[in-house]
Amino acid sequence: MDVRPSGIHHVTAIASDPQANADFYLNALGMRMVKRTVNFDAPQTYHFYYGDRAGNPGTIMTFFPWPDAPKGKIGAGQATTTTFSVPEGSLGWWADHLASLNVPTTRPAERGQEDVLALRDPDGLLIELAASADFHDTDPWDGGGVPAEHAIRGIRAVTLTEQDLDGTAAMLGDTLGFRLESEGGGRMRFRTDESGQGVGTIVDVVGDPSAERGVVAAGTVHHVAYRAPDTPVQDAWRRSLAEDGVGVTEIRDRTYFTSIYFREPGGVLLEIATDGPGFDYDEPLLELGRSLKLPPWLEPDHERIAANLPNVRVGG
Repeated sequence: MDVRPSGIHHVTAIASDPQANADFYLNALGMRMVKRTVNFDAPQTYHFYYGDRAGNPGTIMTFFPWPDAPKGKIGAGQATTTTFSVPEGSLGWWADHLASLNVPTTRPAERGQEDVLALRDPDGLLIELAASADFHDTDPWDGGGVPAEHAIRGIRAVTLTEQDLDGTAAMLGDTLGFRLESEGGGRMRFRTDESGQGVGTIVDVVGDPSAERGVVAAGTVHHVAYRAPDTPVQDAWRRSLAEDGVGVTEIRDRTYFTSIYFREPGGVLLEIATDGPGFDYDEPLLELGRSLKLPPWLEPDHERIAANLPNVRVGG
């Protein structure tokens, strides 16, 4: 279609202990809790959104923390790694900071010229920090103990692991219009723009025919969302996908954006989400994440829903 994709909107994963999840992303990674709400389809479960100061699209990592959730298995048919961008020269600081919190880190050897620090969150989710000078128009959060000069700038990339590259590559390149930037060693790199300087512009696809299928549960990614500027563009995407034979949902209201969902041939659940209305829709920017927020149709049950959720200490 004529509209070009504009990068990653957010990545959503599954956690187990909500307090451990909040402590890690707020304190270890220094992100901001930009929204504390519930899973709209299962309101007995929190939905935490972490991001930069304003919760800008492309900086958002979200979680459904299900207490006592079974351990998932990272494998084929999943987004297996989420990579955040940090400023050039910051990885030494991050290695020391994470070591002080007893978070083990490694330096992957297969990334060529890229300087990357790899780690896992409390549920085993694979996270990378990549040193990058690409991010110019970001709003880093420095209220979580990570100084602004080292703070996460946004999502740089996601890595999809597939048993067969061909179908996934065809959807990314032909259907979604991503640009194939490089290929080799069983890895294909796609970008969602020409400049390569925006948040969330990279999709790496790793082919591994011997990889076991992943199991979505705690410590795995649930879905990856890409950006549409507004609902008319999103609906154009929906109609285009349907015309191409892709099973795509109707537009769903997520309060802070609207969404459509579909799966790529390898099985990864993808979403296209609008940039607005944004996370300041129902609370001021300075107060993001400080209190439980519910969509209008759940608000009449606010007291009951809140009473059934675990008590979690979070900061804004």
